[in-house]
Amino acid sequence: MADRSLRGIRLGAQSLQSEEGVVFHQRVQHSYVCTTCQHETTLTFAADAEAPQTWECRACGAEALLRVGDSTVTVDHSDDKAARTHWDMLLERRSVPELEELLEERLAYIRARRGAGDDVSKEKLSA
Repeated sequence: MADRSLRGIRLGAQSLQSEEGVVFHQRVQHSYVCTTCQHETTLTFAADAEAPQTWECRACGAEALLRVGDSTVTVDHSDDKAARTHWDMLLERRSVPELEELLEERLAYIRARRGAGDDVSKEKLSA
């Protein structure tokens, strides 16, 4: 009886909804050309959406530029910020002489601990 209850239906393979009465939004296709490998990618966007000037190339991951007519758009990267590194953030809080002083203090502490650890191990061996 259990084998008859689902006969003729492939669960998950097909939708039971129809496209009857559905109005699709207008769409436009834009092409992007990779700056590295010259691979061309075509993407579909809504007609009223603004297409981005750059897209990631599907083939190599480099930057692809929007094609307008026979040429591609030019993108101005002069406003792009460089990523802040840990060193940059550290220099915002401390000066180089302060950092050198902290380094010397920390090295002295580690050397003192390392030297004390050698004495303790020698005492244990002699006892």
